[in-house]
Amino acid sequence: MIFTETGLKGAFVVDIEPRKDERGYFARVWCAREFEEQGLESRFVQCNVAYNNKKAILRGMHYQSPPYAEVKLVRCTKGAVYDVIVDMRPGSDSYLGWTGVELTDDNHRMLYVPEGFAHGYVTLQDDSELFYQVSQFYTPQAEAGVRWNDPAIGIQWPDVGELLISDKDRAWPMLDVD
Repeated sequence: MIFTETGLKGAFVVDIEPRKDERGYFARVWCAREFEEQGLESRFVQCNVAYNNKKAILRGMHYQSPPYAEVKLVRCTKGAVYDVIVDMRPGSDSYLGWTGVELTDDNHRMLYVPEGFAHGYVTLQDDSELFYQVSQFYTPQAEAGVRWNDPAIGIQWPDVGELLISDKDRAWPMLDVD
């Protein structure tokens, strides 16, 4: 696997290294040892799938508050999404910084989301599916989020048409940043 740190400390794009021949290819998408060698979380306790039937579905921006903060490893197994993370760690040099990565079933790219980051995405195609590995069990009372269009963050989402967003995601608060 190839680990490329984003502009946000601790967040990585993870690419596979396919071994190809006339039959197709084989590639490792998870190896605890390789993650440990990068200083990354290698213990995941839950795996989730998110299926999205239409283009322009926006989910996010979600995270879990301490002590239930979680690491996520996100991969698009079908279709395509624009995946976004925001550094919500107040003491971080990149506090409120964001990065976006296109994850597709063709590029096999993964996004490593550290603790303290909000996460969300918008679907770029109908019938898109994501697979998440997470380091903490889902804890409803620790659930938190920020508004996907908060001007204090300024995420530049791709223009995919009229967005379908849940009432819950529309209700996340705007940040009070002076």
